[in-house]
Amino acid sequence: MSLLQDNFGRKFPYIRMSITDVCNFKCGYCLANGYQVDKSDNRKFLHLDEIRRLAIVFSKLGVSKIRITGGEPTVRKDFFEIIKILKDAGIKKVTITTNGYHLDKKAQMLVDSGLNGINISIDSLDRKTFKSITGHDRLPEILKGIQILQDLNFENIKVNAVLLNNINASEKDFNSWGEFIKINKVDFRFIELMQTGDNLDYFRKYHISSKIFKEYLNKNNWIYQTLGKDAGPSINYINPDYKGKFGIIAPYSKDFCKSCNRLRITSRGDLRLCLFGNTGISIRHLLQKDDQIAELQDLILGQMKFKKESHYLELGETGLTKNLSKTGG
Repeated sequence: MSLLQDNFGRKFPYIRMSITDVCNFKCGYCLANGYQVDKSDNRKFLHLDEIRRLAIVFSKLGVSKIRITGGEPTVRKDFFEIIKILKDAGIKKVTITTNGYHLDKKAQMLVDSGLNGINISIDSLDRKTFKSITGHDRLPEILKGIQILQDLNFENIKVNAVLLNNINASEKDFNSWGEFIKINKVDFRFIELMQTGDNLDYFRKYHISSKIFKEYLNKNNWIYQTLGKDAGPSINYINPDYKGKFGIIAPYSKDFCKSCNRLRITSRGDLRLCLFGNTGISIRHLLQKDDQIAELQDLILGQMKFKKESHYLELGETGLTKNLSKTGG
């Protein structure tokens, strides 16, 4: 049972841990100009011993799931070592979020690593649209990688797409994904575009309410499904005729934060209580020696009283999140 609890009774069995800011894609909603070195923060990314100590502490605090994020986490040469470290520290579920770069070549290694789940960002099943959003013509290799994962009986495959007005938000796009999950055991979720510190113009141009997809699901007789305790923020829908599921992640919806069950660690060792919060604290000074673990545990527990009831995205407040690669999306 998670010992991490805030003043609103919410418990946190789930950590999103970024291991790098670097990403090799150029998605318009995140890093439109590609990855740029942040000269204002010259700290190196978390190293293996620091990650091991974090995992030990979170395991002691009852965390059952850690999602490895970025940037693109697989660009780290020690990526597979990190999965092993988390598992060895007692984390029951280790999952990743990835852009799918070279997924066809990495699929076997991901399965062999003991990974429990994968979220792959695919903003369109149309090859030209995919390339225009990401800057890469890599849709075929990603879809091949998903097929390999399924052939290897890898169970927990999710695909995320950011919902973009006049790009991938038509009924034709929805039907295309429906055809995909009808024959593939893959959960597909649309994420409503979120405003960050540096994307206001893009947000104004492409934001569209996720209600449009919800209306599509209701019209086509999809059935709402309840969530597990360490589930993410997706509202999921099932259909007995389909192998996969549909989902919606709607951060601007009423009561979105009531079910919050996760905390975040940035790639440079900051604890963030909310993706769009105004507060963050460096815990890196307590990641340097094994005998600091008890002190680190107390610091994390003490921070829980500062977690707010909600983000304030609907008011245009994006907190410390300059772009999604900085905090792990």
